[in-house]
Amino acid sequence: MLKSLASGCRLRSIHRLQRIQAQMMSNHAEPEVLLEKVGRAGVITMNRPKVLNALNLTMIRQILPQLKKWEIDTETDIVIIKGAGGKAFCAGGDIRAVTEAGKVGDSLAQDFFREEYTLNNTIGSFKKPYIAFISGITMGGGVGLSVHGRFRVATEKTLFAMPETAIGLFPDVGGGYFLPRLQGKLGLFLALTGFRLKGRDVQRAGVATHFVESVKIPDLENELVDLKTPSDAEVSKVLNSYQNQSSTDSDKPFVLDKHLHDIDRLFSASSMEGIMQNLKADGSEFAKKQAEILSKMSPTSLKITYRQLQAGATLSLQDVLVMEYRLSQACMRGCDFYEGVRAVLVDKDQSPKWNPSTLEEVSEQSVDECFFLFGREGPDFVTCFSQQLLPAFRHTALNLM
Repeated sequence: MLKSLASGCRLRSIHRLQRIQAQMMSNHAEPEVLLEKVGRAGVITMNRPKVLNALNLTMIRQILPQLKKWEIDTETDIVIIKGAGGKAFCAGGDIRAVTEAGKVGDSLAQDFFREEYTLNNTIGSFKKPYIAFISGITMGGGVGLSVHGRFRVATEKTLFAMPETAIGLFPDVGGGYFLPRLQGKLGLFLALTGFRLKGRDVQRAGVATHFVESVKIPDLENELVDLKTPSDAEVSKVLNSYQNQSSTDSDKPFVLDKHLHDIDRLFSASSMEGIMQNLKADGSEFAKKQAEILSKMSPTSLKITYRQLQAGATLSLQDVLVMEYRLSQACMRGCDFYEGVRAVLVDKDQSPKWNPSTLEEVSEQSVDECFFLFGREGPDFVTCFSQQLLPAFRHTALNLM
């Protein structure tokens, strides 16, 4: 009976995955990503506005080789990336397809994360000015496409968050690198709670480098494209000029300004359990609200995320992405990721049943295995990761032997 049920579930997952893949393959009416040369600028447009420009593997496989070509092309001086439709830059990765693939052991569960992180690393090491217009929803995979670039331009429409702990994942795409480098414990707070930042606050937090009103973005893009000598200094000069002309919300304080001291104090514990104890003991309305929010997140994800940011604070972006690939595959082997996606994105009942259900039940050994299991397996991991990140893996793997 149980064998029959398991077989039926697997068959349904295969059919769902086939439907998703067929939909991805059949949508040829509009390219999912536009790659254009405008003067001496390479322009990338995320072009899936109906799904908030969600990033899929097809798009990754188009953007990555084009970026590499533009990096060495003597007739390309800068790269601009933006989203179509006005509502989103990129709301995240195509998580539903990944979870369906994970259920049936399809290689998409490895390929998506591996190739996405390789793209993140390419952006982080890109040698020419890379400018991301992050107007609209910018979450998860969209953060990975922007935050590691040299220039990130927010508008009053920008909505930033890393909400992964709510779906049994962790703030990936290099979150382990950029989040612990924000002021104080702000990055850890954003990573654990999924707190949403809007508009100018995205720049104030340090996620964006500039703030420009959305109505000025077309003119800004034209001026950047027309630059005769688009060095970092020249790009900065243009961006600063447009920022100085943008007064929206300039008189309002940072949304978390009055809580920054409390965030540093409450989130400075030496463990995830310690943070929860701090929040519960504090008694303030702010602390109570954060404790309530964290109590709804995957306990396993919270512990992984705490450790991820702790380790990432002293690692290079490349080493962080290797670590995060390991973590992604640990999540694919677990159960919380599938349950979180079901509760939040599929059934939308917002009532995930986490397993384990409490922080205390998540053992340190189980967390350790998420970080080091692939290192112990050695060659199997090497063969499935791209050539670009192999040196970082070898260095890390040697330390685990």
